[in-house]
Amino acid sequence: MMKKTLLFLLLIASVPAFSQVITSSKWSDLFSYNNVLEIREDAGKLIAATENGIFYYTPATGEIKKLSKANGLHEVKISAFDYNPDTKIGLVGYSSGSMDIISPEGITFVVDIPIATGYMGDKKINHIHITGNLAVISVGYGVSIFKLDKKEFGDSAFFNNGGVYDAARESVIKGDTVYSLTSTGLKTHKMDVTFPIYSTWNNVASGNFTQISLSTVMAYANSTTVFVGDGTTFNAIPKTFNGVKDVVATPQNIIVADSQTVQIFNTTGTFVKSYNASEALNTGFYSNSVIYAGTALSGMKKESGEILKPDGPYNNFSYKITVNGSELVVSTGFREARFNFAGYNPKNLGFYYFNGSEWIYPSYFKNNPIQFNVLDAVQNPSVKTDFFFTNYNQNTGQGIYRMKYNPGTKDFDFQKYYSLGNNYSYNRPVGLTYTDTGILYATTSYYTPTYSNHSTGYLSFDPSSDSFNGRNLLIAATGEAVQKAYVSDGYLWIPFPRSNNFGAVDYKNTPPVSDDQIYIIQKDQGLPSNSGGTLSFTIDKNGDGWIGTESGLRILRSAANEIKNTPTVEPIIIEQNGLGEELFRDSIILQIDVDSGNQKWVSIDGGGVFYLSSTGEQTILHFTKENSPLPTNSVTDIKVDNKTGKVYFVTADGIMVYQGDVLDVTSNFGDVLVYPNPVVYANYKGNVRIRGLADKTNIRITDAAGNLVHQAVARGGYYEWNLNNQRGVRVASGIYFVLMTNADATDKATAKIAVVN
Repeated sequence: MMKKTLLFLLLIASVPAFSQVITSSKWSDLFSYNNVLEIREDAGKLIAATENGIFYYTPATGEIKKLSKANGLHEVKISAFDYNPDTKIGLVGYSSGSMDIISPEGITFVVDIPIATGYMGDKKINHIHITGNLAVISVGYGVSIFKLDKKEFGDSAFFNNGGVYDAARESVIKGDTVYSLTSTGLKTHKMDVTFPIYSTWNNVASGNFTQISLSTVMAYANSTTVFVGDGTTFNAIPKTFNGVKDVVATPQNIIVADSQTVQIFNTTGTFVKSYNASEALNTGFYSNSVIYAGTALSGMKKESGEILKPDGPYNNFSYKITVNGSELVVSTGFREARFNFAGYNPKNLGFYYFNGSEWIYPSYFKNNPIQFNVLDAVQNPSVKTDFFFTNYNQNTGQGIYRMKYNPGTKDFDFQKYYSLGNNYSYNRPVGLTYTDTGILYATTSYYTPTYSNHSTGYLSFDPSSDSFNGRNLLIAATGEAVQKAYVSDGYLWIPFPRSNNFGAVDYKNTPPVSDDQIYIIQKDQGLPSNSGGTLSFTIDKNGDGWIGTESGLRILRSAANEIKNTPTVEPIIIEQNGLGEELFRDSIILQIDVDSGNQKWVSIDGGGVFYLSSTGEQTILHFTKENSPLPTNSVTDIKVDNKTGKVYFVTADGIMVYQGDVLDVTSNFGDVLVYPNPVVYANYKGNVRIRGLADKTNIRITDAAGNLVHQAVARGGYYEWNLNNQRGVRVASGIYFVLMTNADATDKATAKIAVVN
């Protein structure tokens, strides 16, 4: 199966720009482009394939452009890439086994990679090599030939060796013959009728080879030795390497990326020059006598030391985000076993910080022996250089940390570690929250000062003593976990993910916790009977609390008032085929946020993100990884920036940003924008959007003669007109006037719309 789409941006000078089906200008990525996997060249431009996207670098101008799922590609987790400068065709392989064909005509998504009967292994595309209109695809089951001109697969050879599949690590096509590397040697076979039969393949050289490349000569390698030849006879380059990561053959050179060094040889194996990048490498390239190192952590590095890449966070793995104006803080931890045990990421990532103009990664986390699992990181809204983060790890170093950002060095200085005890099974810090008055609270799973009667708790930071003071929430269950607190109306609203309870704390607007009033909503108060816990919470513009549980959604009406009165929470009932149905029944609600127009963004584990009307009774949008640029269907955090209208979607595979239409909504008008305008039917067949409206706006649309063609009442600061008149017929070409007043007629706005049918 293939899906055809078109490019959104100019890839390289010879490739025209096209539109994209599942993406639009409303989407942008906050991906990391640090992990450079392959580098290719075309007409003086370098093309770098990274983990989640591709970027194009023009040495003559320094220009960098990027291509990702936000503007053309169909997947994330790139695992292989090749490009043919003669045909202007690139082929992107993904860990899922799918591929994207990038051509002057657009981008075609290929998902029908052939799988051997009985093969249960990894579908990851290990390597791609293009020769003319053919590409050989190396996968765990063996190799497949792909016909680029027809966009279809040809023969496949399944490397089935007595019921065990020999993975094809890398392969090339020379003439009519495929050369393929496995763990046991270099295998070859002509592309003839016996090509699919593994037993007929020849073993050219025995050994554990990992890299192969072809241009005017062929080069292949194991970890320490590179062999160069014509496909029949090979000679070893007279050098022992420290750990070959990649070999790239060009018409003039053999490029060897060692563990930290890129070394250049001519096609006979004579040494030319080298560049020590002093960090881990994936690949290298040589162009116009300049060496480029494809690093694992810093992007593409020029031999001068200059780092080339689109700006982005240190890594794609992300968990939670804090939005503070134009500044962002992203945490990278996670929990397993239903929010119980700390997850472990061997990259020990910590947190990423965007200072409003560029991404900063604290050097504190690099090569630090402490094991970090940062579940949350926050910036002090009042003192923006002051940061706290939680380390949930059940190891030495678990606790809360304070960091100071240094704008001069663009780095962080460690300030203090706040230990929560030496028994790391208890007092596990989760979330951090600032109140409007600047009080910092932390929530803690398995809280107990005495390591007994552990339940869950929260901590308040006292600046005068530079310490945290805690209190047990004393819910019925022991061994309880907790989520980050949501602050509103003088309360901390706290979900409990491992018991069917929900908590609220009246913190009295003071740091001491001794006088705080605690309220608990339990299962018999309307929470889903089959839920294992409460996961998320927000309060909307009406003061209603939206509780996301492990088995659906519940509403706490007039939350701040009713929490004191043993309230009952209720589901949202929507009509489906004439029958009442509970909204998101049995769904895991990972996150909820509300925009300025009171619409709701809801993340469903495995189900993508829903954009709901203010009541939740209407679905306005539903984003999934299949119909949008979302990297996955499990979005672990959502944050709406009401100043800009941007919506941040955080996933384990990277952060995607959607430009929403609802900005700060008040009783008066903001900056009213009508788009697209003019509306040319030949180019655009969707609705006209109007944003910047008042919370309630009366809209009248007339033609140039003053005749009424459409009227409506818009709520939430935003409206879409389908260009139909009141009879449901599309309006004629012409100029139309939009006359708008707010609810009490104290403010008004006007706009013009040009329609060309």
